[in-house]
Amino acid sequence: MRFCSSSLADDIWAKLVWAGLNLSADDLPKRGSPRWKPRSISYPIELCRALAVTWLFAGLRNNEIRRLRVGCIRWQRDDVTIPGTNETLVADAVCLLDVPVNKTSTSFTKPVDRVVGEAIAAWEKVRPQGIKLPDPKTGELVDFLFLFRLTVIGKSYLNKVLIPVLCQKAGVPRSDVRGNITSHRARSTIASQLFNAKEPMTLFELQEWLGHATPTATQHYAKITPTKLAKSYSHAGYFTRNLRANEVLVDQELVRKGRATNEPWKFYDLGHGYCTYDFFDQCPHRMACAKCSFYLPKDSTKAQLLEAKANLLRLRQDIPLADAELSAVEDGLTAYEQLLAKLADVPTPAGPTPRQLACGHLVQLQVGEQPSLCD
Repeated sequence: MRFCSSSLADDIWAKLVWAGLNLSADDLPKRGSPRWKPRSISYPIELCRALAVTWLFAGLRNNEIRRLRVGCIRWQRDDVTIPGTNETLVADAVCLLDVPVNKTSTSFTKPVDRVVGEAIAAWEKVRPQGIKLPDPKTGELVDFLFLFRLTVIGKSYLNKVLIPVLCQKAGVPRSDVRGNITSHRARSTIASQLFNAKEPMTLFELQEWLGHATPTATQHYAKITPTKLAKSYSHAGYFTRNLRANEVLVDQELVRKGRATNEPWKFYDLGHGYCTYDFFDQCPHRMACAKCSFYLPKDSTKAQLLEAKANLLRLRQDIPLADAELSAVEDGLTAYEQLLAKLADVPTPAGPTPRQLACGHLVQLQVGEQPSLCD
């Protein structure tokens, strides 16, 4: 079974980043100190800073960091237009890091923060002249970046010396509920933050950046944070899909005068008119108003007088929707007509069914009367 180190908590990681960016010679173990180990090498502070910053920002494996070569940083010195867009990547906004062959892909180039390039450049400036050594992966002779006294930094130096130094400087424990803080957990943390950023990398972009051969490997690192999941859930509109907010006008004057028991005092805004039925949320016709005697068309004088009142209280009431109502709201005219047909013989709060109301309306038109039920 494939094992992948878990990402670190954001607050722990932020403290480690601060520690790496502010690492000084006094933080490093010295001969005779409790952290000093026999046969240890005192590396220059420039090497340690470059190593720490690369670990914190480049998202590389320990083996890849140790095998970086002199000249692995390339600067983007000019403004570049992003293909297919009108956007411009400002000169020196990032630098490019050449990553050697790794266990899942060939050598590739990735963008990293300029702080990585600056730290590596500072180390290359003071790095003693070395010799070319064979790359254990390819066998070719190369100038290793992290070379000192003709020897590449040890395999365990990052995990057993430098990371504990950063933890102590940051004031964080060397382990959490998921285990020890190791070199590989930085890779998981960076990948998770890039995937959950405000403008996140896509899974395939993250795959390229991490140097994975397939998206499947990247999925082990691209864990969605609860915050992003909550945001996505909110945007999915599950709650609002099953409820619809209806504006309600409350005539406070009638309530205060005690006349609310005999006259309409609550008006549900349907867009084309108002419903004065107190229990509108229980009416089966609410999303396809049958225009019974509780219906008040907006072009009527009474509705205009209502809207002119200054004492109206405007409220919002959430109305739960049935499947047929959801379809009528979201799927258009066909679903709405189906809902009307379904409700044709369902009594309105006033008593008559929509079919009966329609028949009564036709009779009135035939005898030349003014319609009172429908507009």
